[in-house]
Amino acid sequence: MDLEKLKKKYIPMTETFFYILSAMIEARHGYAVIKYVEEVTKGRIILGSGTIYGTLNKMQRDGLIVLFEDVNRKTVYIITELGKQLLSEEIRRLTLVHSYAKQVEGML
Repeated sequence: MDLEKLKKKYIPMTETFFYILSAMIEARHGYAVIKYVEEVTKGRIILGSGTIYGTLNKMQRDGLIVLFEDVNRKTVYIITELGKQLLSEEIRRLTLVHSYAKQVEGML
């Protein structure tokens, strides 16, 4: 799938999807992603195994992540260049939203 189709499909990203995809910048298996997201959100987002493995399968199917290695019954994935491009597009969008939110906050 090309970037434009992926943008239409995924942007705006759900918060859960954003955190899972950003976790894949480093090679991780499912449980490590769960712990990473819990840590970076300070416990605000706790992922269940159904959510994480369903999302990882979807990301792999769409070419956003690839199998990095399969060791000791742990499937480890890492983000692809296409996944990085999509994540960068979402970060640009979020940056604009944040900038506007700060303007609105200043008017309150």
